[in-house]
Amino acid sequence: MAEKRLPSSVPVLRRALLWGLLANAGIALIGGVLGGLTAGTSGAVSAVIGAAMGFVFLGLTAASMLIAVRYSMVAFFGIVMGTWLLKFALFLVLAFVLRAQPWVTLLALFLALIASILVSLVVDVVAVAKSRMPYASDVVLPGEDSTGR
Repeated sequence: MAEKRLPSSVPVLRRALLWGLLANAGIALIGGVLGGLTAGTSGAVSAVIGAAMGFVFLGLTAASMLIAVRYSMVAFFGIVMGTWLLKFALFLVLAFVLRAQPWVTLLALFLALIASILVSLVVDVVAVAKSRMPYASDVVLPGEDSTGR
């Protein structure tokens, strides 16, 4: 019985998720310190929340792709698009709820979120660029079985 091969995108997505976690932890640490120095406890907490929001959005994207890759192409796009809509709604809810809180420093939250988004973009590009994935991966040629033999 042939074992099921994982698509070649799985290690790339896992690597992007891990690097994104580490990068956002760094942003939370640096943002928390800078926010604490400039705006006190509310600045530190706001920066950490901004970095956490950025990682949640990155994580939802990568997790949806890791889950969806197991299904058909139509289901894949449905899952990824559904996750994108969920992220959009979640962002709007968080933006409106957090904006109304007196303990949130909006500038620290905004800057940490923007830094997190930019770092997530860089992490995704670096993870894909260093993946050494062939142009035609996961292809089964006529006459080959699913293991590539």
